Amino acid sequence: MTDTAPSDDTRQAREFGRWLFSQTCTFVIGAVKLDDLPDSEITEIAFAGRSNVGKSSLINALTNHKDLARTSNTPGRTQQLNFFELGGKLMIADLPGYGYARAPRETVRQWTDLVGDYLQGRPQLRRTCLLIDGRHGIKDSDREVMKMLDDAAVSYLVTLTKCDKVNQAEMEKRISDVAEELKSHVAAHPDLIVTSSVRGDGIESLRAALAALVSER
Repeated sequence: MTDTAPSDDTRQAREFGRWLFSQTCTFVIGAVKLDDLPDSEITEIAFAGRSNVGKSSLINALTNHKDLARTSNTPGRTQQLNFFELGGKLMIADLPGYGYARAPRETVRQWTDLVGDYLQGRPQLRRTCLLIDGRHGIKDSDREVMKMLDDAAVSYLVTLTKCDKVNQAEMEKRISDVAEELKSHVAAHPDLIVTSSVRGDGIESLRAALAALVSER
């Protein structure tokens, strides 16, 4: 979405977002079971999405790191909940990708159970960024996760990724289609953010939206 004449509040939010995401970001733990989750009370946000949707690339772009969250062309590479602490003010959770059919069935079940339990039982989790591939739009596997988040009343912000790979006309239709579908999901944030980790599109807006959750506390 194209930004126009930002208000004073918008400028302040962006400034705080730039400051927050310029702070030192450090890896905390890779959790493979609930007992591994970090004992922290700071604001927490999670990034969820289908395998190879670009979660790691987006986290790297947000935090100005090249390899904080490692990237790979192999879907399903992230197999644990990876936590990163940003300046002692924000905890970032990079969740395992879903919808990767080549992973062993038992492994998929374990990932699904762990992520489901985390999303539904983490009181400090303020927002989940649900990443949707801008080339393809919402898939059935995304809808399953959206329903789970709706049922658990976990607020989520849909973030379209890889918008640099889609022409303007296609992207405008994609935005319209996704926005219309979001109207039927009670836990979905009414806005969506369109991003490109390659070009930097939407990064400032996403930083501001997430930083606002910190400033509200």
